[in-house]
Amino acid sequence: MLSSTAGRIAAKLLAELGCKIVAVSDSKGAIYNESGLDLAKVEYLKDHQSLLDYGESYHLPPAKLLELDVDILIPAALENAITSENDDRIQAKIIAEAANGPVSPEADRILAEKGVIVIPDILANAGGVTASYFEWVQNLMNYYWSEEEVNKKLADVMVQSFHAVNETAKEFHTDLRNAAYIISLKRITEAMKARGWV
Repeated sequence: MLSSTAGRIAAKLLAELGCKIVAVSDSKGAIYNESGLDLAKVEYLKDHQSLLDYGESYHLPPAKLLELDVDILIPAALENAITSENDDRIQAKIIAEAANGPVSPEADRILAEKGVIVIPDILANAGGVTASYFEWVQNLMNYYWSEEEVNKKLADVMVQSFHAVNETAKEFHTDLRNAAYIISLKRITEAMKARGWV
């Protein structure tokens, strides 16, 4: 998992669900502990010092973090973190793109052939945009929902969106990225028809 604001939140939420967070990185370096990292310590170091102060025995070259044998990898900071240069060494079973375009098109094809599930950035990043929409709606109404209400609405939208993308992928025998594009193009076409543009 790569550390950024999105990465930090993902790590926290996954830990709350019972996942073991074994590696994180930032601009200064990466740390790894096969037994799991102490996220409270990671948060403190990220805010006050450097992740590398976690301990020298935990240091890992940042590029190696991407190649760890993990269930979930969340590249959350850089575009083109996974390319044809390293796609053959990626061992994660699921990649959730929290950054914009962290998997190159060439690597995307190779990962699909290997059976790696890639949750595309267009879907994985939609939560922030959706929450901004909720904020806009609340401001228009001059009425504000509780954090619990916002999180519930957000979960409903994101779960529904994932299922729509997953079902489209099955229907068209394609990956999640292409399925998300298919849904996007259908919605644009429907909007154009509704406005009488076509």
